[in-house]
Amino acid sequence: MTGPLSAPGHAPNPVHHVELWTDDLAASEPSFAWLLSALGWDADHDSGWPSGRIWRHPTGVYLVLEQSPDVAGPHDRLRAGLNHLALRAADRAALDDLRAACAAHGWTELFAERYPHAGGPDHTALFLENVQGFEVEIVAD
Repeated sequence: MTGPLSAPGHAPNPVHHVELWTDDLAASEPSFAWLLSALGWDADHDSGWPSGRIWRHPTGVYLVLEQSPDVAGPHDRLRAGLNHLALRAADRAALDDLRAACAAHGWTELFAERYPHAGGPDHTALFLENVQGFEVEIVAD
């Protein structure tokens, strides 16, 4: 029996890219730039596209942050749609470093009283929210 995961030639990384829309790129970009850079993502911005920013991970996955004229309002992670983005850190020490520096880069820690196991006793992660209300979960496997 074969299926998409057992078929020859399936993609080794099932995520191609993630695109996040913001109503204020100038407010959102600095926090994402710091966090993604700290996690090993490289900026690959197109100078001819002033309303968007792109960061690429070494695996080939990329993240787009765009201020689109079609945005109907501010991001609200509590509405239907994207609640949060979950990314990986190298290890627990990397989480601790991010935690120590996050406030200086536009992020507020969520569930701080339960760090690093806010997701459960067997889950090591840091939960952050930026000024635009985007939540990012950084997981250390």
